[in-house]
Amino acid sequence: MSDLPSDGYLLAHVLRFGRLLRLMGVNVNLSQMLELVRALQFVSITGKRDFYFTARALLVTRHEDYPLFDQAFYLYWRVPERFGGGSPAMSTRKRPRIARLPGLPAGTLSLEEEQQREEEQVEAHPSYSALEVLRHKDFSEMTWEEVEAAKAALAAMRWPLSARPTRRLRSAAGGRQLDLRRVIRDNLRYGGEPLTLRWRERKTRCRPLVILCDISGSMERYSRMLLHFLHALSHTLGTVETFVFGTRLTRITHHLRHRDVDDALDEVGRIVQDWSGGTKIGQAIKSFNYEWARRVLGRGAVVLIISDGWDRGEVDVLAHAIGRLQRAAHRLIWLNPLLGSESYEPIQRGMAAALPFVDDFLPVHNLKSLEQLAEVLSTLSDRRPERRQRPRLQVASSS
Repeated sequence: MSDLPSDGYLLAHVLRFGRLLRLMGVNVNLSQMLELVRALQFVSITGKRDFYFTARALLVTRHEDYPLFDQAFYLYWRVPERFGGGSPAMSTRKRPRIARLPGLPAGTLSLEEEQQREEEQVEAHPSYSALEVLRHKDFSEMTWEEVEAAKAALAAMRWPLSARPTRRLRSAAGGRQLDLRRVIRDNLRYGGEPLTLRWRERKTRCRPLVILCDISGSMERYSRMLLHFLHALSHTLGTVETFVFGTRLTRITHHLRHRDVDDALDEVGRIVQDWSGGTKIGQAIKSFNYEWARRVLGRGAVVLIISDGWDRGEVDVLAHAIGRLQRAAHRLIWLNPLLGSESYEPIQRGMAAALPFVDDFLPVHNLKSLEQLAEVLSTLSDRRPERRQRPRLQVASSS
């Protein structure tokens, strides 16, 4: 440890940068961080370019971590005050002390001095609502920091699913039906004369919600955020059954009951075998109809299918399966993340085959679209929507 730089706050900055990388999912250990500090004695940091490539070469071991590293590098070394703790070097009240490596020539700008000069040259822009911008931003275009803010917004959302009337009755002051048993009991002291009337009405109960979410390769940009959405629904509504599918159907209802969303998603990742693979929407819906429909589609259930409609299976299987699913559900809603694009047209063969059997076709690409979905779920009618297609009857040929 004697060969490490001892003056300045460079070591503290590098270690905090490593902590940020670990929080973002990049596997970085302490030995890698110390190797980076040692390497910076031999690398010029007069500009951020050499420092960036040195850090990336020593800290990133997987190709898929490069985008996360780029975001972390910009967030930390561009605005270092945001990620500081109690150290005076990272305090938001004063500028951090300039970190220099031994042997840095006099008059040469350090990394932080260069950042300070750049920040002084930035022009002031009119203020705007960051949350409002986030509501309209596509999930696939969000940075890591925006994804974390969107997760917090999802956890705070409420989903008031419309209630349905049941067959059971309860006492109510403004009911429409006489409660004869209570009328007789309460008027016994008056000689049986019905001087006081009692009323009752039907009980209401929240409708069950059944969700089938596509996790195939074409949905990879949205899958992680949509699973956070499913977790939020599971902990907000009373009865939610959740399934994911690619080439096969997997029930994940119990795994989403973990209070911590990261634990829940890790558990889902372990049990799902066809993550980011192909898509057979028709076969998945057919499996649901035969294995789960009778168990979970009672009591006026609402069904959500979340998919972009790209299907490698047989179109006839999809059309027949989704038609049967629609007849069993109180309402069938298809959520497509591609629908948020103005140029999108549902011309994929899977989407085209399913649309005639869908009651509502809605986008699910940003926070605003989820707010619109919440409004639709809270205003569902007691009656089933008018089906746009006619059932196809197969007439047996006479022999």
